[in-house]
Amino acid sequence: MRKLCLLLGTLSLMNSCTTTTAPSSPDFEWQGHRGARGAFPENTIPAFLFALDEGMNTLEMDVVVSSDEKLVVSHEPFFHPQICNANFPQVVRPDTLGAGNNIFQWTYSDISHVDCGLLPHPKFPDQKKIPAVKPLLEDVIDTAEVYAKANKLPAPNYNIEIKSRPEWDNLYHPEIEEYASLLVELLKNKEVLSRTVIQSFDKRPLQFLHKEYPKVKLALLVEDDISAKEHIADLGFEPEIYSCYFPLVDHELVNYCHEKGIQIIPWTVNSVEEISQLRAMGVDGVITDYPQLKRQMPTSKND
Repeated sequence: MRKLCLLLGTLSLMNSCTTTTAPSSPDFEWQGHRGARGAFPENTIPAFLFALDEGMNTLEMDVVVSSDEKLVVSHEPFFHPQICNANFPQVVRPDTLGAGNNIFQWTYSDISHVDCGLLPHPKFPDQKKIPAVKPLLEDVIDTAEVYAKANKLPAPNYNIEIKSRPEWDNLYHPEIEEYASLLVELLKNKEVLSRTVIQSFDKRPLQFLHKEYPKVKLALLVEDDISAKEHIADLGFEPEIYSCYFPLVDHELVNYCHEKGIQIIPWTVNSVEEISQLRAMGVDGVITDYPQLKRQMPTSKND
């Protein structure tokens, strides 16, 4: 298991082994967004372990692909200059052509030398600043599984986003079929496929997975005000989860999803008040940057 001892060593920064774990909520889904980006650098192993300590049922994350076909945990398919500290030949965003910070053109050996944990984050001033790199998905899973077992925590679930767009094909990621299959095969090898949801804003990987891997649980991500009925009609099937930007949630949407047998788990919900309002509407869970909010929630019959 690559670098596991070193990765677990970061826990001394958090005193995680002595932390009292928040109680679990079996009937309500708690997901740590990008691990816990309100507390630790996003999509890093310390963030995921913190989320487990705070009682998250599920670790939410994103994966991109390196030039040597490794699945790397990263929200963008490039090194964002806001969170990653490196001297790039040029700073290239996905709407332009070029190499520069394009992860799809870097080997993981090179990716693993770029720090993405020490820069202050303007949106998350309380985020602990520690040396951290974009980890391999396999290392995140290995570490989370060992940590949960060692600390007598429930086996973690995973919610993994495929970061694809039509205009990024073969520029920032491989063809959709290859991208999605790489992910499924890794999850099979790690024996966590049954505990994993694959999500995407891009309907194409969801459609491919629904056809080729029908047992995989899928979530449709939504951030616009197009109706759920239209989105699902365009998708062509009913996913297990409808995951929209939380201000889009109302009673009508919750009722529609539940009538279709679809769970609704909105993102990114970052206050006790917002979580309480959404729970009152009947959502099935929340995705939050602040897993520690769970401790501040009023006691519920589902807790």
